[in-house]
Amino acid sequence: MKLHRVTGLRPLGAPPKASSKAVSKSMLSNRPRGTKPEVLMRRALRKTGLTDYKNSCKEIPGRPDIAFLGPKVAIFVHGCFWHRCPRCKLSLPKIHRAFWKRKFERNVIRDSIKKKLLEKEGWKVFVFWECQIRKNPYKLARRVKDYAS
Repeated sequence: MKLHRVTGLRPLGAPPKASSKAVSKSMLSNRPRGTKPEVLMRRALRKTGLTDYKNSCKEIPGRPDIAFLGPKVAIFVHGCFWHRCPRCKLSLPKIHRAFWKRKFERNVIRDSIKKKLLEKEGWKVFVFWECQIRKNPYKLARRVKDYAS
């Protein structure tokens, strides 16, 4: 089932034109999966002995970045910029502010709905922020291991 059918959030449409070639190149390099924070988190999970996970599992509502199917543990790895980290409090882009404000608000709403859907189905959901992972991924991995073991 498409998530927008559950959330009521329709796609935003095309983003505004990039303000420069550098911005365009930067935006094109953003990846939805396999980001550096995800790779760091998976590496930390493996080093703590947690190896039986799935990446971006389509069968699970909300498609968490990392999922342990047996103990029903889902991990979302949120980039501080795109998901609006409450710790980092990053500013909005200076150009096309109204678009970005709406885009980020919808991202936060969608993230909340995904988490609630999984919890309703009995999943333990961890949300780890890029800044937390960069600081100490092993501490976060141990939290997951303490729960999943």
